[in-house]
Amino acid sequence: MTIRRSSNDRLGVLLVLAVGTFTVGTDGFVLNGLLPVIAADLHVTESVAGQLTTVFALTYAIASPLLAAFTGGWDRRWLLAGGMALFTVGMAGQALGTSFAVVAVARLLAAVGAAAFQSNAYVLAGALSSEERRGRALATVAAGMSVSMVLGVPIGVLAGNWLGWRAVMWGIGVVAVVVAALIPIVPEVRVPAAGLRARLAVVVRPPVARVLLVTILGTLAGFTVFVYLPVLVGPVASGAVLSWVLVGSGLGQVAGTTFTGRATDRLGPGRVRLLSLAGTAVVLAVLDFAVLSLPGALLLAFFSGAFSGMLMVPQQHRLFTVAPDAPTVALGLNGSAIYVGGALGSAIGGVVLAAAGPSWVGPAGALAAAAALAACVRKASPTTSLRSARTATPPVR
Repeated sequence: MTIRRSSNDRLGVLLVLAVGTFTVGTDGFVLNGLLPVIAADLHVTESVAGQLTTVFALTYAIASPLLAAFTGGWDRRWLLAGGMALFTVGMAGQALGTSFAVVAVARLLAAVGAAAFQSNAYVLAGALSSEERRGRALATVAAGMSVSMVLGVPIGVLAGNWLGWRAVMWGIGVVAVVVAALIPIVPEVRVPAAGLRARLAVVVRPPVARVLLVTILGTLAGFTVFVYLPVLVGPVASGAVLSWVLVGSGLGQVAGTTFTGRATDRLGPGRVRLLSLAGTAVVLAVLDFAVLSLPGALLLAFFSGAFSGMLMVPQQHRLFTVAPDAPTVALGLNGSAIYVGGALGSAIGGVVLAAAGPSWVGPAGALAAAAALAACVRKASPTTSLRSARTATPPVR
């Protein structure tokens, strides 16, 4: 791996990357808050409209490893800028689309752009940091995703109610253009090329496969519920009040991500990951009781956001440990796993909502979180995870 130009302004670079993940995250999450409005405008049911999230997530999962394979030795800045450009085109398509099919195709384009940007943002964060500070660097970039839930999603919901959901899409596109314009401050970074065969060789390694399985199940648990949160809390939080529920979820995400950066560096990824998944399982298991009142819905949103926000940084850190010879490939695969989980979660949540009703959505998510927790406990003890994290071999720079 080569890095050119001084990296003394690493904080500025990390902030640009965080703003980029904020932009992508806002698009990924804001549709959930606007689900009833979009469904009505496109003349489909809410469970069908929720599949727009499935389209985005599944496309990202497929595009991420393919882009990484075919752009192996490219300067990462080209991928960041190109990804944001394509993402902007996708946002414009969503804003202009008048049917579900057109909007779905635009979501597909936006997802390809998001895959090019986001997976490389985490690679850069890991490459520009030391082993001792890698957890905090990854958390800084991940914080953009969390802040998108605190600010981007609620503001988007309010703007959607006042100006229409299409205006929200245009606004996200404008921010994406600004991020693309800031890419030149990022140092030139090139990573060793790895084709599809090499990537498949990494994914079949048992330690890597186990980490990716936990990512899929953990993300599946959250998306099963979060995509349909407006429907689940609708009786006690609709319209502008829904924004406060989403603010609660976003604040939880920020709290969880902030905690997990330092906690992962100090305690090791294993313990933080176990806390995340156990907390998620408990919170989703009591969802039906929590949404009986507005205070309960707010507490549910905060704690579900906090526990889910604690998962990805230890997962990424763990991949640097178990695949020190191919961290870029492993992180790219983890990005795909996140969106595989998102696609499965939004699809399963839609099926459960349509077939069994909203009261079964929370238990379905809790079951997925419990499965992820079981995979972690079977794999290794927290002590083992801590020891392996401390003896990890950093990537070659």
